[in-house]
Amino acid sequence: GIGRYIAGAIASIAFGQDVPAVDGNVRRVLSRVFAVQDDVTRAATQHRLETLAADLLPVGRAGPFNEALMELGAQVCLPRNPRCDVCPLRSDCQALALGEMEAFPVRPPRRKTPHYTVAAAVTVRDDGRVLVAQRHADGMLGGLWEFPGGQQEAGESLSECLIRALREEVGVEVEVGAHLTTIEHTYTHFRITLHAFCCRWAGGEPRCLDCAAWRWATPADIEQLPMSVVNRKIAQHLAPYPAEEPYDEHTF
Repeated sequence: GIGRYIAGAIASIAFGQDVPAVDGNVRRVLSRVFAVQDDVTRAATQHRLETLAADLLPVGRAGPFNEALMELGAQVCLPRNPRCDVCPLRSDCQALALGEMEAFPVRPPRRKTPHYTVAAAVTVRDDGRVLVAQRHADGMLGGLWEFPGGQQEAGESLSECLIRALREEVGVEVEVGAHLTTIEHTYTHFRITLHAFCCRWAGGEPRCLDCAAWRWATPADIEQLPMSVVNRKIAQHLAPYPAEEPYDEHTF
């Protein structure tokens, strides 16, 4: 689509109209030159910067002027370590006078991305089939299949997390065995460290307590099921299964 910046660039550079073209580089230059204290991500601040740019336009030369401001931001007025010593606007730059060049443009503080530790169980029956569950259609990753598990709670070991999560999700008891893999993954608003373990089915008939469906599946079946990236990575470790080993919680 064509937003305000692209429209301004086309109008001024291609058609010689006296309109500003304010991209990220130009916002940075103007924010520093005028020491704009307001949040640059807000629409009101962006409108103010466009007004400042419009006021500076030399009549009949908007195209070259806009291009010059963009180049100044791209080559000299850099986000980090700006080259103030060679900047043609250094005598007019209020941010330079304050010695706070990198404090502009002003942006809201970044929120710390939440991190969760998650455990997943590759629960194997005596016939080699693996327990998988389908996520609710109306939730995150809705309708995809996964190896049951859950988020580790405070003061809870990974093995305790798995035992609790399997009871709550599909109503089965498991014995936690060998560590299978660890996966780091980032979603839009949070990131996870997932620990997958080989588990032995120890009792209880699976049922949907917190899932849409469940099944005992062969590795070949699992290859055909729709899964998230994380669970597909776990599935790559299905065959051959690691030899049974005592689980040492202190390893993780």
